[in-house]
Amino acid sequence: MPATEPVATPGPAAAGPGDDVIHDIGFRHYDGPRLGRAWVVRSLLVETVRGCFGLGRPARSKVMPWSLIGILLIPPLIIALSILLIGGDELPVTYTQYPNALQLVVSLFVAGAAPYCVSRDLRHGVMPLYLSRPMMRTDYVLAKFAGLALAVLGVLALAQTLLLIGALLAKLPVGAQLVGWASGLLVSVVLAVLLSAITLVVAAFTPRRGFGVAAIITILVVVSGVAEMLTAVAQDRGLTTAAAYLPALDPFNLVDGIAVRLLGAESARGHDVPPGVLGGLTFLVVTAAVVAGCLALLIRRYRKVGVV
Repeated sequence: MPATEPVATPGPAAAGPGDDVIHDIGFRHYDGPRLGRAWVVRSLLVETVRGCFGLGRPARSKVMPWSLIGILLIPPLIIALSILLIGGDELPVTYTQYPNALQLVVSLFVAGAAPYCVSRDLRHGVMPLYLSRPMMRTDYVLAKFAGLALAVLGVLALAQTLLLIGALLAKLPVGAQLVGWASGLLVSVVLAVLLSAITLVVAAFTPRRGFGVAAIITILVVVSGVAEMLTAVAQDRGLTTAAAYLPALDPFNLVDGIAVRLLGAESARGHDVPPGVLGGLTFLVVTAAVVAGCLALLIRRYRKVGVV
């Protein structure tokens, strides 16, 4: 008896090497619009800002940021009340000096927020999920950086706005207060961008959030102390030029120097500042170089993260 040949059954054509295949495994279909890369980046930025304030997170995550925000907002209220009750023709602290006056509180806020922005994603290894969307690694870095900077700026701007309201209620000169408030906001923008860039770099190399917070606070405190010590040594030895530039090692002093020379503000630290507009431009260039260098390090760091 002759052997029967196998009968070919019809089936789907084999996919070519360059064809994509979508398997329907029973999930609910999505027929809505594909919002694309810009929407993904915007959503990541908004989520970052909300997370810095503990919004959408457990109650314990809200304790530290909102406690620090309260500490930042209480002094303007006290200042406004004292001017209304006691009187006076000027604020005890200027708008540009205020972020420097509460350096420790600002440092604690950004130290708590920066590790949240990046450390959890690194620790849990979810970067491949982000990159499965229409988003590049640079988009991720810039969204996290912008979100943290906006959160820090929002806190500082709110405190300075309360200071402005108190000054206006005390009937201080409106024009001078508005100019001072605008200068304070500009200083806050520069400080928020600088601190966000520095702290995100530290957090990106410390996946454990607790280690990241401790490392950021230590670096900011140690750098400030080293800058003060070197400045004092330079002054004792009569090195006036070095004493004017060494405070720039501290981010807060760096921004203070910009405010003094480019905005005509009073120094918050009482340090010697390089004379003339050239000194302010030097501090501004150093600030821009630090921010650009930190962003470059972040982008380089994330080129090696989430490779699948």
